Amino acid sequence: MIHRQNLSALTFQALLNNSQARYSDNQALGFDNERMMSYAEMHEQIKSLQQTFADWGIGQGDKVAIFSHNSPNWAIAYFATVSMGAIAIPMLPDLQKHEIINILEHSEAKLLLVSERLESKFDEEIKAMPERVALLDDMRLIKGEDVKESVELTIPEMEEDDLAVIIYTSGTTGNSKAVMLSHKNLIANAIQGDGVQPVYENDRFLSVLPLSHAYENTLGLLLPVLNGASVTYLRKPPTASVLMPALKRVKPTLVLTVPMIIEKIVRKQVFAKFENGGFLGFMYKLAPFRRLVHFLAGKKIKAAFGGELKFFGIGGAKLDAKVERFLLDAKFPYAIGYGLTETAPLSAGCAPFKTKLQSTGPAVKDVDIRISDGHDGGSVGEVLIKGPNVMQGYYKNPVLTKEVFTDDGYFRSGDLGIFDRKGRLYLRGRTKNMILGANGENIYPEDIESVINNYSYVTESVVVERKGKLVALVHFDRDEIEEKFQNFRDDLHDRMDDKLEELRKDLQSFVNSRVNKYSRLQLVVVQPDEFEKTATHKIKRFMYE
Repeated sequence: MIHRQNLSALTFQALLNNSQARYSDNQALGFDNERMMSYAEMHEQIKSLQQTFADWGIGQGDKVAIFSHNSPNWAIAYFATVSMGAIAIPMLPDLQKHEIINILEHSEAKLLLVSERLESKFDEEIKAMPERVALLDDMRLIKGEDVKESVELTIPEMEEDDLAVIIYTSGTTGNSKAVMLSHKNLIANAIQGDGVQPVYENDRFLSVLPLSHAYENTLGLLLPVLNGASVTYLRKPPTASVLMPALKRVKPTLVLTVPMIIEKIVRKQVFAKFENGGFLGFMYKLAPFRRLVHFLAGKKIKAAFGGELKFFGIGGAKLDAKVERFLLDAKFPYAIGYGLTETAPLSAGCAPFKTKLQSTGPAVKDVDIRISDGHDGGSVGEVLIKGPNVMQGYYKNPVLTKEVFTDDGYFRSGDLGIFDRKGRLYLRGRTKNMILGANGENIYPEDIESVINNYSYVTESVVVERKGKLVALVHFDRDEIEEKFQNFRDDLHDRMDDKLEELRKDLQSFVNSRVNKYSRLQLVVVQPDEFEKTATHKIKRFMYE
């Protein structure tokens, strides 16, 4: 039996009716350092926008594409669309022209909402596709005729299994898929998230990940609205100069992130200071001193995050083990979650201080996860998922939909995992990434990358197989190298190449001394630029294989 909290049904209409009845005076949405709108005001704006949509001929089953960075208007447009029976098409703000065209064409969007900030990406070819195009900032039409007379707004009662959203995955494999999520998929998953970490009406979320991704959408918008909490958005990208002052002002109690954000902070603020030789480097190798350093550094990081943080959610990719060890020692309130767009997204997770090193935690309530046979003698296998959060299928692709479900209805995640005796899930990588060695052994590139990324000056890496050899593509932090070796600043270009070659060779020895014989690298290649990434900062591996 699915827990429904205070909702009459698992629909967007029920979600919004609940928040209007219970939390009308609470702060709901707003930009950092600007006035927050109340839940009552949010509902008024949703209803007003629904009337505008109806005047424009938008009704049940019509597709409304949203192309914008995060903002209160993004959330209002989203709620207005789905709660009147139309279908939302969230679009990542960093999409290129051909991707925008593909989504608009495939989804058959009738209305496109775009922010002024992103309108410059649009040309006549894009604008010609939907019937109407409007600016999200003020709902001013930039394509299509406005109406002379308003129509009567009639909103049908939605069913739990009605289609609510189609999300186009950014994908690490290069194949974008249109994931169909129902009202029940999304609302049930928000309730499941509340079961992992209860949210209260005095909680404050600071939103830094794109709302067009299922992770931020469900857990960073639907979950707080379910409980009357507030959500603050940033007008500019979350660089350090923008994010740090915002954290001090908002003092968030919950933040959702991806591993890259906290990994950069810890490596620069802690590891870089204590792992580069000298007396402190020697002391840092001693466990009691290292734990003390981690605890004190953790207090500083918590203060930098506003001092009131109780939940720092990490998902979208695997967290580096060394960084996680720091977070454990620091008693930092981090939490790990696992899921996919196809599971709305949360499927497994645990609350802060219940984490186990490198585990994603157990399956969330009402979700059944099992491991298929087929790898490492049956101990490691594909993660299979069944629950109310699992998608309806891929839009216009029944063949692929059938392929990703087992005969008894489990979704094939494409992830490799294993459970411990207490039911905690550990991921080993993607089935498509696993490399079959010359002697039939299973090689997991993600395990090797974890070792590589713990080498000084490495920011990220990808391990691939080329002509039967294990090859590591590695991106070094040139700024950090320059800062460390200031003595060759004058002839930096020539000496930097020499230094990178020295680091490349040393890295190969470093890695090969720490992995099994089947996982040893035959070649390390310096990657001059950062790797191309998805919305949750996972490397698009298909571009480098």
